[in-house]
Amino acid sequence: MAKKKPLVVVTRKLPEVIETRMMELFDARLNDDDAPMSQADLIAAMKTADVLVPTITDRIDKAVIAHANPNLRLIANFGNGVDHIDLASARERNLTVTNTPGVLTEDTADMTMALILAVPRRLAEGERLMRSGEWTGWSPTFMLGHRIWGKRLGIVGMGRVGTAVARRARGFGLSIHYHNRHRAPEEVEAELEATYWESLDQMLARMDIISVNCPHTPATYHLLSARRLKLLRPHAYVVNTSRGDVIDENALTRLLRGGEIAGAALDVFEHEPAINPKLRELDNVVLLPHISSATIEGRIDMGEKVIINIKTFVDGHAPADRVIDAYK
Repeated sequence: MAKKKPLVVVTRKLPEVIETRMMELFDARLNDDDAPMSQADLIAAMKTADVLVPTITDRIDKAVIAHANPNLRLIANFGNGVDHIDLASARERNLTVTNTPGVLTEDTADMTMALILAVPRRLAEGERLMRSGEWTGWSPTFMLGHRIWGKRLGIVGMGRVGTAVARRARGFGLSIHYHNRHRAPEEVEAELEATYWESLDQMLARMDIISVNCPHTPATYHLLSARRLKLLRPHAYVVNTSRGDVIDENALTRLLRGGEIAGAALDVFEHEPAINPKLRELDNVVLLPHISSATIEGRIDMGEKVIINIKTFVDGHAPADRVIDAYK
């Protein structure tokens, strides 16, 4: 007799090739319209599923986890960050939680590097001008930006993405500086000619460009607070492809409007999808809709990791990408 397939509830629409494979392997319930699930929908899923596959748009809090049915043993997150999942509650309910680390590093680093270039060189402003039809031709002093070659880049969070950004930035002639909870290995510092700053405050006050690449944790909430943002020099730029609430968005907006910071490039926002409307009014800000990891290849790689995590777990083994383990 064939083994019963686990009931897997997927909360958002995934790449077709991934959904097709899930349908082959599991009793998969897909989200064809891609609308984020309400709390009531998530609770209903928890009551019936053997495996839940959520994304960053799903708040899997204590109230949702409390409704987990006895057969639900795994939350296989589609994404690296798990700050939307109450891990303590999951642990209390004896649930294993997995994620999809590593597969988005290069995509996110590519976009970060693009934004590091975009703001000092005023790329978005130039593009808007061309679409407006108001360009009258080249001039020696028209739309002058700033050279990045030879400037100092301060990386906040020297994990996988931060290190990948540093490698790209070296090719553009940037001097690499970083702040991290733990110092990078000596061979990495030597390869990147990177300068470590134990004090974030001291680093911020001396950089030309700041790249935020740390994960969201309680410790990194408003890590770039109003006080710390004021340490930046007036010619400095801020790039964030990490999580919106690592930066005090209101304070950043005030400093940008007042000319106390030269510009910013933001792919993430503190209250997504809501954005401070004053940010939209600023020419010295590039705004993207959370797409730093949005490549077809990356999304497929994420989905394949989710499938491997589920299949490994269902087969009675410990998935490689465990964030927390169920009690044995």
